[in-house]
Amino acid sequence: MKVEHKGHTTIIKDTIGQTADFLMKVTHEHNSFKKDNLILDLSHDKNLSLEVVKSFSTLIKLHASGKKSIVLVAQNINFNSVPQNITVVPTIQEAHDIIEMEEIERDLGF
Repeated sequence: MKVEHKGHTTIIKDTIGQTADFLMKVTHEHNSFKKDNLILDLSHDKNLSLEVVKSFSTLIKLHASGKKSIVLVAQNINFNSVPQNITVVPTIQEAHDIIEMEEIERDLGF
């Protein structure tokens, strides 16, 4: 797990490719990241399934309750099949763009 801070966003990269273990570790350490927007980079896992992506929903709800964004980065997934409450994009730059838009929406009161 590699952690990088960029402004008001923390990027956490799964370096092992064991997404279930990565989810458990991020969930366990959530208090360390709860005040930042999060980008979870899962692009290292080439066998990522929709079911594994859905397993992040509890963490996403927990993080969103703190009025912060959480975006998953994955490339080998059918983006149309992902539930609406989970934001998945193919690149880290797109994740930053989504977070910036959500910050603006929160500032405007949406």
